[in-house]
Amino acid sequence: MSAVSDVPEGWDCHVHVFDAVAGARGGHYQPAHHPLERIEALAASHGVGHLVLVQPSVYGTDNTLLLHALAREPGRHRGVVVLDDAVSEAELAVMDAHGVRGARLNLVSPVGEGGADPVQRFGVLRPRLRRLGWHLQWYAHAAHLPTIAALHRDSGLTCVLDHLAGFTPSLPCEPDHPAWQAVDELAAGGAWLKLSGWYRLASTAPHADLVPTIRRLAERFGDRLVWGSDWPHTLFAPQDMPPYAATWAPVVESLGPEMALALRGRWPGIYR
Repeated sequence: MSAVSDVPEGWDCHVHVFDAVAGARGGHYQPAHHPLERIEALAASHGVGHLVLVQPSVYGTDNTLLLHALAREPGRHRGVVVLDDAVSEAELAVMDAHGVRGARLNLVSPVGEGGADPVQRFGVLRPRLRRLGWHLQWYAHAAHLPTIAALHRDSGLTCVLDHLAGFTPSLPCEPDHPAWQAVDELAAGGAWLKLSGWYRLASTAPHADLVPTIRRLAERFGDRLVWGSDWPHTLFAPQDMPPYAATWAPVVESLGPEMALALRGRWPGIYR
């Protein structure tokens, strides 16, 4: 294991790790074997040494694999977990010590939490996350944004929006559109936005159709932007995965090389 000071400075703020023998929920996808060391090596070859490991939906609230990965080199990476209502304070303390800095609500994936009441889940998670100083990360469609904005209003809980907040190229860019009004409110309230998951947004490589939307959203979120590769790209077969650099290219095209590199090179405040 290398010292944290020896790894590249860059951050990839959305990756998943999988173990082919770990139990996974049926009805979605069967993950191939994608261990931490594989994405570490790939990311390092692109100047990225720090990863944010996001709990995949197929593992539900069993965060064991993610926590084991974080424990390999304490302090190097960060994690975002999926929690059930019964998680204990002792379990949360262990997660925090391992480098977990947020919890995720997934309203999109078939085995996520789309069938749950987001108001109820928010009510349970909010006080616990606030005590820990964690954020709440939402994987949601743009249509969910008004509900998310209402929940976070005066909540004191930091919001992080996955995968460009669900904005697709076809979503009208109109100031009075509910999604744009909601994202304006969230950005003004201190929310963060992930520049990631382009192929989940009805867009195909090189994703030029998303550039205008990325630029408009970047204007709203300012320094509260992070980039994530979404490796290992679970919508694709292993042999068809997009090149790592291709997930970064839309950020450079949208923000320019200097701003893009500055974004990737800093340690984001939500993962401190």
